[in-house]
Amino acid sequence: MNAGTAYLSVAAGLFVATAVKLWALRKNPRDPLLRAVVVALFIAGLLFVTAAPPNLAVINELFGMPNIAAPIVYSILTAFDGVSIVLLIHWRGNEDARVTLRQTRLCLTTYATVMVAMYALFALGDAPVERLRDLDTYYSSTPWIREMILLYLAAHSVAAVTMVVLCLRWSRQVPGTLKAGLLLITVGAVCMFGYDLLKFTAIVARWLGHDWDSLSTDVAFSLAGFSALLFFAGFMLPPIGQGVGSRWRALRRFRGLQPLWLEIRPEIPPTSPPPMPWWQPVERRLMQRERDIFDAVLRLMPWFDRSTGTEVYALALAEHSEIRRARGEADASVIVRAVIRKGDAVPALAPEHRWTVSSIEDSEDLVDMSAAILRSARVERTRQSTAPAEHGA
Repeated sequence: MNAGTAYLSVAAGLFVATAVKLWALRKNPRDPLLRAVVVALFIAGLLFVTAAPPNLAVINELFGMPNIAAPIVYSILTAFDGVSIVLLIHWRGNEDARVTLRQTRLCLTTYATVMVAMYALFALGDAPVERLRDLDTYYSSTPWIREMILLYLAAHSVAAVTMVVLCLRWSRQVPGTLKAGLLLITVGAVCMFGYDLLKFTAIVARWLGHDWDSLSTDVAFSLAGFSALLFFAGFMLPPIGQGVGSRWRALRRFRGLQPLWLEIRPEIPPTSPPPMPWWQPVERRLMQRERDIFDAVLRLMPWFDRSTGTEVYALALAEHSEIRRARGEADASVIVRAVIRKGDAVPALAPEHRWTVSSIEDSEDLVDMSAAILRSARVERTRQSTAPAEHGA
């Protein structure tokens, strides 16, 4: 794959990511972190579009000035550095919003100044021979152009080191996909710094009379594309991972509540909408299932028998000594019996004889109660003993 195709392929991936985040920004237009992500991804894509060698020639021809593409590409790279640091500042957050604002302004002002300085240095220098791949080394000894090159590399190196420090510090404090994303950004920043070192090495070699240009034109080029992919993966992994994790937890909870939902299904109010089809988002299906359970529990409350709950709770606690599990079995037994008693038109209990089902107050307890309906022998014995007794009464 030639340099132009490789750069444009990376740019295409970055623009796709930008479009995805831009769509999310429509729903949260005031989210500063999301805005920073969109800007960073767009600038990164723009960088690889303008830095592709065929496009460098187009830019030079468009402006009618040989090598004018150089300060344009360098300034876009510098803008990306500044925005990336700002993104990390906002991503991590700070209890004092004034500190975040001050750090953001300092970073953007510094890198904006560097961008202006590069255009000034290019205007002061003389670069008449168009160089699309090796401008850094070809003009490494040309007054003012040399300073422009060293300035952009220095600013890039500072950004790389800053990102490594910020990401490593933060990654020690967070788990999961956020930690993995930060570590990917760290590796990308290390590659950025490696890119700068290779460029500096090739330039110094030129000063000493050696030709190590391949370090700048070939090896550094490969590192630039690799680091961009790592940055893309690092910034995209946490939100994607969190979304997948959230949906997986919702699906597990949805399935975990199925035994309880099936048990109380006869008591779901007839005015309730039918269960959503499988292709609907699992979060919405979970909300509907939980709402159905709560509505049915309210309708069953007058038949919650305290004696049943007390007996099962004591037996379960004596067997395994787990309060939460015992409470879940007791609540499940009470619900199973209440469904049968209400269905058989047994009169409701007086308030002083009713059991309070506390497992519906906590999401995990609700799933445990559902599991008890499916697996507990005590709950099953309550089911089998209730119907004959009531029918025979």
